[in-house]
Amino acid sequence: MESADLQGIVAFVQTIEAGSFTSAGERLRVTKSAVGKSIAQLEHRLGVRLLNRTTRSLSPTSEGLSYYEACVRALSEIEAAQSLLAAHRQVPSGRLRVDLPSAFGQRCVAPVLFDISKRFPDLAMEISFNDRRVDLIEEGIDLAVRMGELDDSLSLAARRLYVQRSCVLAAPAYLEEHGRPRTIEELAAHKLIGYTRNGVAHPWTIRHADGQIGKFTPRARLVLDNGEPMLDAALAGCGITFLPTWLAADSLRSGALEMVLSDRLVENIAVHAVWPVTRAVTPKIRVVVDALVEHFSAPPWDAA
Repeated sequence: MESADLQGIVAFVQTIEAGSFTSAGERLRVTKSAVGKSIAQLEHRLGVRLLNRTTRSLSPTSEGLSYYEACVRALSEIEAAQSLLAAHRQVPSGRLRVDLPSAFGQRCVAPVLFDISKRFPDLAMEISFNDRRVDLIEEGIDLAVRMGELDDSLSLAARRLYVQRSCVLAAPAYLEEHGRPRTIEELAAHKLIGYTRNGVAHPWTIRHADGQIGKFTPRARLVLDNGEPMLDAALAGCGITFLPTWLAADSLRSGALEMVLSDRLVENIAVHAVWPVTRAVTPKIRVVVDALVEHFSAPPWDAA
């Protein structure tokens, strides 16, 4: 690709985002006519009309909208590559605002951040813990760890850290008193401890006897909105529940809890680090993401 091609792409993206040739020209510090000419040449090379032009407005054609989305992703990759090269020559410094899921963040992510804080004295961290999915750009968050499916957003970059592994479990005392369910259908006759967020019950991911993975929504008699009290309830013998290994590993190793239905864990939730694409991958973001990737490549709670 020649530099003129890239200039045409940048002019096109800026025009879509600014809404006019004039505003795009102001952003690029060139004339309105230069922007229009650059986009016209781009359309000629591609053999397709990208913009609907009237005397009062500009709007992308259907082909133009698809091309715009592809261009934004490509330009973000170029920016990230340039930032990565520059970042390797710099030391993390300044303020970094990080948002983490409550229980998982406190148990599994915060220790990594504390270690980074000790290693880089010029880096000031502000860490929040909550299970609300924050708007990173709106709330000025530099980096977040998110569990579950990511939003299909062009405004966020992401890197997968880990896939959570979970299992159905209960205290031995409960199983001795109420019996051990052998099938998913038998779970309905047991006391179940469920998880809810915003009034929505979360299903369990369960391995069937034939090895197939399925979803089971418990009709729980005890419903909680946080994993820590769910663990406490299971340890107290209140019933059967579904918990991730990062939360239940110590109790499973000690025998305080036992796996039910299957002795094999299931992978049920992906965990990602996410940051706004409007933020360059600065040294402070890079060092945290790299440390998290290394940490989650062999998490201690999933060790054999």
